[in-house]
Amino acid sequence: MSQFLNDKLVASAALGMLACAAMIGCGTTRSTDTTRTATEQLLISDAIDRAVQTVNLQTLAGQSVYLDDSRLGDVVDRNYLISTLRQHLLASGCSLRAERDQADYVVEARAGAIGTDRNDLLFGVPSMNVPQIFPMQPVPAAIPEVPIAKRRDQRGIAKIAVFAYHRETGTPVWQSGVANQESSANDVWILGAGPFQRGTIYEGTAFAGKALGHDDEAKEGQGVRRRPAVELARESVFTTPQQLAAKQAAPPAKNEQAVVTAAHEEPAAPSGAPASAPSTAQAAPAEPQPLAK
Repeated sequence: MSQFLNDKLVASAALGMLACAAMIGCGTTRSTDTTRTATEQLLISDAIDRAVQTVNLQTLAGQSVYLDDSRLGDVVDRNYLISTLRQHLLASGCSLRAERDQADYVVEARAGAIGTDRNDLLFGVPSMNVPQIFPMQPVPAAIPEVPIAKRRDQRGIAKIAVFAYHRETGTPVWQSGVANQESSANDVWILGAGPFQRGTIYEGTAFAGKALGHDDEAKEGQGVRRRPAVELARESVFTTPQQLAAKQAAPPAKNEQAVVTAAHEEPAAPSGAPASAPSTAQAAPAEPQPLAK
């Protein structure tokens, strides 16, 4: 009888284990990385923003311009640089034209450097390969890095220049000079803990991508470095499509109608009076529109 009970208990335990095993599941998560890291892209775009915003385009405010980007063919993040220049032209009061023949002035841009570099500093034992002596291999082939403190400094660099000339005559009207700006990202590890991240692409100090109470530190004035305000990164509304349509559909003012009438209608000369001299508006040769000061 006891043997029968023991066999029954063993069978019950085996069935229970099989039931538990059937309920156990497993899953996998697939993670991928882009070819270029987000830090590299942020460094380059931040350096471009800083360089473009230092270019003063107020001389061309109110003029119709065409952006010539043919000299930016092989520049890293070319599309972002061109779009930032176009946005800065619009924000400065210029009127962009899609075709060269439609603009009074041509703005040409070039880039001397768009890229990143980095410097690494280590206090500790760097990783190294150990030569192997066959058949004895008591030591591993490579010794891992043993850092006490480690620092990595990354920089994004943007060097650009812009100049403008009159489209029809080729007369030079303005040049920006060289705009050279940098962005930064600094990572620090201490006794294996880190990275502690600071730089122009971060808001205050971060630990492994998480902010370290920057709001409290900023209130207490503990010297947390804030990212300078970038005008191009702020939203600005210049005019709405409805306002623009209303302005174009509105009839000209009375004084404007009087000017138009005087320009296109000549009063009849009295009999016996000499013919009037041609109007100044008709006799004056066409000149390029002067730049706004």
